[in-house]
Amino acid sequence: MAEYKLRVSQPVQAAINAATRLCAVYGSPIGHSASPAMHNAAFAALGLDWRYLAFEVDPKNLRTAIAGARAMNFAGLNLTVPHKLLAVEMVDELDGSAKKWGAVNTIKFQPEGVIGFNTDADAITQSLREDLKLEVRGAKVLLLGAGGAGRTAALKLAAENVAELFLVNRTQSKADEIATEIKTQFPSVKISVGYPKENLDLLLNATSLGLKVDDASPLDEKQFSLKQARAVYDMIYRPAETKLLAAAKTAGCKTANGLGMLLHQGAKAFEIWTGKPAPLDVMRRALEQNIYGH
Repeated sequence: MAEYKLRVSQPVQAAINAATRLCAVYGSPIGHSASPAMHNAAFAALGLDWRYLAFEVDPKNLRTAIAGARAMNFAGLNLTVPHKLLAVEMVDELDGSAKKWGAVNTIKFQPEGVIGFNTDADAITQSLREDLKLEVRGAKVLLLGAGGAGRTAALKLAAENVAELFLVNRTQSKADEIATEIKTQFPSVKISVGYPKENLDLLLNATSLGLKVDDASPLDEKQFSLKQARAVYDMIYRPAETKLLAAAKTAGCKTANGLGMLLHQGAKAFEIWTGKPAPLDVMRRALEQNIYGH
């Protein structure tokens, strides 16, 4: 008779019970999310009777969905595309991080109200540093997208003193708004709306184009060639290699996807909810297993 051995790579969580605390991520779409794998592994590693879920929430139902989670005594929420800007008006209080970066990706439910945080901004630069060995101070950057993630990225890059920032968005008025804000807050940063002519240190995709197989590229290569970029970072992590990253690799660019950003924003959210240090190694392993299958 064949002998079978069960290999357990991470702690197994106890059965859900009436005392189990819940967290969740809301998005539309949400099927790609690896956040449940990351957070549930972290809860198990620390022996916490917590669970993390993922829900498809239409933007028109976001306020109701946040109120519902609070009513059911959830500990907190993460918000992904397209909810990060909408939620700014749906919380009782903005933490300093959410005020500074103008978007909410993490919510904590307190007895006194709903508190909105932003854990994306620091995660962006940390991931660029770790995954591309890139310091953004003094860099020339092309940023695609002016939604919640794009706005946060633009403000964070400006705060880190990039030399020059180029903003491109499908609706130009949104890019114009961010450019005006940056000119006011960070007058030393050179900022333009539209594609650059010169070579750059980094192209950063903060749009959701690439999540679906049949998505068009977020980049108009008639206006900007990937050969003009030294490195390309795509915030999308599933698929692990988007069409943009595949083309960038072919063009000789250094490339990285959004796994590192997901990890670091998630670790900070974990600490906000639980008050405990996040087990980064456990969370990274869970993400790699979930996204890459190893």
